[in-house]
Formats: sequence, C-alpha cells, structure tokens
Amino acid sequence: MTNRKIQYWVIPPNADAEFAACMEEVLDTYEEPYDRDYPVVCMDEQPIQLHKEKRTPIPATKYHPCRVDYEYERCGTASVFMFTEPLAGWRQVNIRQQRTKIDWALEMEMLLTIRYKKAKKIILICDNLNTHTKGAFYEAFKPARARSLVRRVEFRYTPKHGSWLNAAENELSSLTRQCLSGRRFPTIGKLKSETNAWCERSNSKQRGVDWQFQIKDARIKLKSLYPKIKT
Repeated sequence: MTNRKIQYWVIPPNADAEFAACMEEVLDTYEEPYDRDYPVVCMDEQPIQLHKEKRTPIPATKYHPCRVDYEYERCGTASVFMFTEPLAGWRQVNIRQQRTKIDWALEMEMLLTIRYKKAKKIILICDNLNTHTKGAFYEAFKPARARSLVRRVEFRYTPKHGSWLNAAENELSSLTRQCLSGRRFPTIGKLKSETNAWCERSNSKQRGVDWQFQIKDARIKLKSLYPKIKT
C-alpha cells in the first residue's frame, strides 16, 4: 500500500453566485481609503487547548536547547479573539474561556466603547458563524443598549469556505507561529500575558496589511467561482 501525503485546503465551490457576491463585497471593502469615522475592522477567533507540564523542563544551556517532557496534563480550553484594523497596523487579542454569542457581544461592546468610541460606525469583516449576529447583542444586553451597539456595526461577511478573505485570519496565523506554537500554557492568565506581549510588540511596529488582491484579479484568477451566464 502506497502512502500519499494529504494537504488540507479551503476548497471553494464552483459557480457559486453567493460566494462571488460576498467575496466581491469584502474585496471592495479592502479597497476603500482609511476613514476614521468608518474604520474597517476584521475579527476572527480560534480555540486553544491549555496544558500543564507534569515534569519540570530542563532549562536551555549553551550546548542544549530547553528540554520538555512529552507528557503533559490537560487543563481545559480557552478561546482566542482576534481583532485587527488592517490600514492602521493595529491588532488586539483577548482571551475568554468560551466563545458563545454573549462572549462575542461583550468583546464587541468593549471595542465600540473604548477604541472606537468616537467612530460613527465600524465596518466589520468576519465569518458568518452563528455567534456573529445582531441578535447576539440582545442576548447580552437590554434592548436599548443592544440597539445602540447594533446601529454602530455594519457587517461584511466572508463567504463560506472563504475564510482566506479575512485579514484577521492572517493575524491569527502570525500569532500562532510567533507566540503559541510549540508552547504549553497551563492557565488563561498565562495565555493572556503572552498574547498581550505579542500584541504590544506587533503594534509598536505598526505592521499593517498590504492587501493587493482586488475584484479585477478575482474575476480572472477565480473565474470558476462565477456562474456561467446563459445567453
């Protein structure tokens, strides 16, 4: 029997009008110039397993790297919430125990009342997970408060199987490679401390996103995604 490598990939559907419509709306958003009254914000989230060392690691020396035992103890899970404003070179990571509708609504409230307190409305790019909805605000707040928050958010959903269109996913990938990969975090507090340090360092560089893929490119390179018009 021959072993064959498998590469996991996000495979978009063929000739899908809804995919094309959502994709073009997001790409159109990325082409808009910076507007402090209507900032474009991307968000994404991912779960993470918390682990505790069962044996004390041996510190690194001049001749040997740090040595960590294979065995560990599971300490539950946490959720990483990533928010980023591509044109401003800013990102923020918050850690919660869960990622329910209420958790998401609370994160959004903090975003709207602190960093974007003076903005008229934020243009939010996110996936269409069932927690990312207007109704989530009404599960977390009283109607008047919920409505005041909803009015300041304009949703631009990425299409299903089109998560690559979300700049926040790129930031999560960077966070994973530069801060989380190959490490064990026993508590949410420790995870928060490390991700906050990563955010501060990244924000100090004002590293933004140079998004160059435009609608005109999509209509050529991804033409199979568009329905064939019958004449």
